[in-house]
Amino acid sequence: MTASEPLVLGIETSCDETGIGIVRGRTLLSNTISSSMDEHARFGGVVPEVAARAHLEALQPAIAAAVAEAGIALTDVDAVAVTSGPGLAGALMVGIGAAKALAVGLDKPLYAVNHLVGHIAADLLTGEDVDYPTVALLVSGGHTSLLLVRDLVSDVELLGETLDDAAGEAFDKIARILGLPYPGGPEIDRAAAGGDPSAIRFPRGLSRASDMAAHRYDFSFSGLKTAVARWVEQADASGQQVAVADVAASFREAVVDVLVTKALDACAHHGVPRLLLGGGVIANRRLREVALARAAEAGVAVRIPPLSLCTDNGAMIAALASELIASGRPPSRLAFGADSTLPVTQIQVAGEAVG
Repeated sequence: MTASEPLVLGIETSCDETGIGIVRGRTLLSNTISSSMDEHARFGGVVPEVAARAHLEALQPAIAAAVAEAGIALTDVDAVAVTSGPGLAGALMVGIGAAKALAVGLDKPLYAVNHLVGHIAADLLTGEDVDYPTVALLVSGGHTSLLLVRDLVSDVELLGETLDDAAGEAFDKIARILGLPYPGGPEIDRAAAGGDPSAIRFPRGLSRASDMAAHRYDFSFSGLKTAVARWVEQADASGQQVAVADVAASFREAVVDVLVTKALDACAHHGVPRLLLGGGVIANRRLREVALARAAEAGVAVRIPPLSLCTDNGAMIAALASELIASGRPPSRLAFGADSTLPVTQIQVAGEAVG
């Protein structure tokens, strides 16, 4: 194995997407994703047991497809990488079990890595270096986190995170209130396209001066969700027709405003003129627009990986493991498990010694 250009197969099963990625160093060879989103749609959200079962069914064909797309043999890989957490425990266990089996069967080293840090590593697959330190805003269905990354493989600090719903969850719940299908993110985006974002002034959670001391970089969307629900209820009760486009646009604007304001505040406070965006909610058109515009005004450079690498995927997991290998980090021991609340400061899970 060439330490600077290892051939790594990554497995990601933290939620409802079975992601298999293959990278050589920082070169993307394959990014195969099998989503079980349609199976969850009738429940209006991700059901952990359904997700785990879907991973079991999708893993083998996804690995085969990824290997074929990369044009390699499975025995060619230098290392196997897998998400150890955070995520849904049952879903994580499926991926971890498969990764351990592959590593043992192929006699290859195994790297258990952090899902959130993987989102940052995805940007390396664009072919450009990430300058450090950088502030990273990760926004997805399960996570809303603001990080200070001084070094990808050794120093990631959690500045703040959501105290209740993640931004993606809030989109799903508001979509349900407005009678829109699951998943809510793209549906809200479509509905908001014809609406007025200033029509309704919805609250910006944890943005008051009194919140700054304890929750400067934390997020809360439960109050916003309640405010939207009450507005719709009151409109219905008064016989007023609910302007779905205006509600969607005003809700989206509140979420985007909080996310971008706190991210740019972190950049200013820490003297870091760089912001990296990651996670599936970055696909939201308005979020990208506002982040780019306001960052330009603040003199902050914004990095956004291709949207195919923003959603959960195995390529980002392989990319992070590749960086760990290049930095000389030893592989994880086999005695590690799923950690649904793995802290972002733990970039790699070493595993317990055996015997």
